[in-house]
Formats: sequence, structure tokens, C-alpha cells
Amino acid sequence: MEWLKQGSEPLFPDLLWSRPENKATAGRLLIIGGNSQGFRSPANAFMAAHKAGIGSLRVILPDKLRKSVSKLFPEAIFAPSTLSGSFAKTALAQSIEEAKWADGVLLAGDFGKNSETAVFLETFLSKYAGRVVLAGDGVDNFQSNPNVLFSRKNSALVVNFGVLQALSKKERPDPPLTSSMSLYELVNVLGQWSKEIPTALITSHQGSTLVAFKGKVSTTPVKSVNMPELAAYIVTWWIQQSNKTFESITSAVWECNKSAK
Repeated sequence: MEWLKQGSEPLFPDLLWSRPENKATAGRLLIIGGNSQGFRSPANAFMAAHKAGIGSLRVILPDKLRKSVSKLFPEAIFAPSTLSGSFAKTALAQSIEEAKWADGVLLAGDFGKNSETAVFLETFLSKYAGRVVLAGDGVDNFQSNPNVLFSRKNSALVVNFGVLQALSKKERPDPPLTSSMSLYELVNVLGQWSKEIPTALITSHQGSTLVAFKGKVSTTPVKSVNMPELAAYIVTWWIQQSNKTFESITSAVWECNKSAK
């Protein structure tokens, strides 16, 4: 396990200077999220991705939101929804087709919790092999079957510690994640766990944001964390530095934290 500590200066400054200089080469991102009761997470992610420097951006929302947000959010694409206003299983084909256009997908959250949307999300992850970042209740929907998340390549989970703790109970019972563990203890657990799974893990604990991937762990002191915004920075940087997963995600944490100050 390798622990890298990031402070006021980025751990990988070369990545800052090698970023695309124009939108044509800055990558294409698809954001999916929202339900009839709200779409704050995909909206925040949309703004954050622009701020982070993505080249092109599309957003898919449930069609129950069409009347209320189409004029406010002209960039939105609308997909079939359930009677309750969440994504229906029939939204899958359209979402997969839009994902083919993108260099990466952000499942931003505000999906709501119902069985049909859970099937939509799980099937999307199994059918789409490209780069995916999950945040908010996009992760919560997998608590009954977390192996789908932890066995998928090209995935990054941006989750609060409580959700990661709940997911880990089925996937990693020993040693358990506990809220009382020190940062050092958590770094060691995530470092070992990340050797066993292909998924990048991003969470926050005791005032630091942690990134764990393939046995490497970075920690960055932060004042606060907005998960949808952080996820948008992460997927943007990962798209632009696709062959440097750990380095790009760690740099995204630094840049997002800097922009929030």
C-alpha cells in the first residue's frame, strides 16, 4: 500500500499543464440523474463539469421533468419515466445510445429509490462498458447488490463514508469500516481493499478526501465536500487523462477543493 498526502500544492502538477486547451479536445460527458421531485444533483454536476473544463456535455433527465425544466434547462434530453417520476427500464436503450457518444458517464444522483430505477441502473452498468462515475443515490440503489459496483472495471464511486460503510458490510466484512477509525486505519483498509477490486473509491473522513485505486491511496484536507460537484470534477479529469486514473482523480480532488475556497 502506498499513501500519498496532497496539501496546498497538487501531487501531480504535470497533469495541470497537460490538460486540453480547447473544447474540441476536452472530452464529452453524459450526465444522467434526477426524478420528478428534484434534479439538483445533475444540475449541480452540469455546472461543475463546465467549471472543471469539460468540452461537450449532455444531460438525461426523466421525461416527467419536461414541462417544468425544459425552458430552464434547454440542454436536457428526456427519457421515459415511471409513474412516480423516476427513470423507467425503457429509458435504457436511449441512455446507452447517448453514452456511445460520450467519453464518460456521470450517474449524478437524485434517482429516487424504486425497483424499476434500480433495474435501470444495474442494467446500464452491465450493458455499457465505458467509463462511469457514480455519486449520491446512484450508489445507494446498489446496497442490495454491491458486487455490481465493486466488480466493474472503468468505475469510480464518489460516496460519503456512511454509504461506503454500508456497502462494505457485504463486500468486505473484515476489517470492518467504522466511523471511529483513524485516518491512518482507513487509509490502510482502503489501500488493501483497492488491490482486490477494479473500482476506484473516493470518500471523505475526518476532514480529508481519500482516493483509493490499485493499492494507492491519496488524502487531501478539505473544508467541505459537495459530492455531485466533486464527482463532476473527477469524471472530467478522468476523461481528459484516461490512462492515469489515480493521478487524474487525485488532481480533480485538489482542483475541486481549490475552486470551492
